[in-house]
Amino acid sequence: MTREEELKRVARKAGADLAGIADLSPFKSELCGMQLDVIAPFSSALSIAIHLNDDIVDQILDSPTPDYVQHYRDVNARLNDITANISDWITQKGYRVRSIPASETVDKTEQMGAVSHKAIARMAGIGWQGKSLLIVSPQFGPRIRLSSLLTDMPLTADKPLKNRCGTCIKCTQACPGRAIKNTNTKDHYNTRDEALHFNRCVEQTSKFKALPDIGAQVCGVCVRVCPFGKKRPKIV
Repeated sequence: MTREEELKRVARKAGADLAGIADLSPFKSELCGMQLDVIAPFSSALSIAIHLNDDIVDQILDSPTPDYVQHYRDVNARLNDITANISDWITQKGYRVRSIPASETVDKTEQMGAVSHKAIARMAGIGWQGKSLLIVSPQFGPRIRLSSLLTDMPLTADKPLKNRCGTCIKCTQACPGRAIKNTNTKDHYNTRDEALHFNRCVEQTSKFKALPDIGAQVCGVCVRVCPFGKKRPKIV
């Protein structure tokens, strides 16, 4: 078993549904959108994902539900537990590691974390970046939550996946804030403004946060409508 296979096995045993490895060198520039002092000591990142509960996601119509908000929080907590377990394993192997919490925000104004879980997941082959900016995995579509670990363990990176959004406009049509521009990309967006009217997304999720029994800046509509990851009806 290679070191990469062993690391992914540890991730799956800890509870991850998907795991992939990304090379951090492409992000080590001032244009990467990540905090350079955070990623500088490390050469690779492990991206992990948990599949969201389909029944809970399917309850979402044009706004998040209390069940979705609670599930969102529960999955974030599980991701943090998983990264803690993997971090212990990497440390025991004699390498440095830093886990990045699932929903950590270091810039409240720009709504940005120290690193981009989505950018790392794309480079790690977890999925491609959809028109909604979400990572769309072949197995579960965008019905996933992500977390990342940074390490100096020598690792061979996985390869990004081909974008498969094509001419689909489901997320663009369904977005309650009319925030998705329906701009396609073969690889990735250089800035989120290429894909989103980000201020509209923030305004809409802020309205959702103010709703009774929500209290979180989440949405989930584009997650539900994406054709990738939807449960297929059973043929009797």
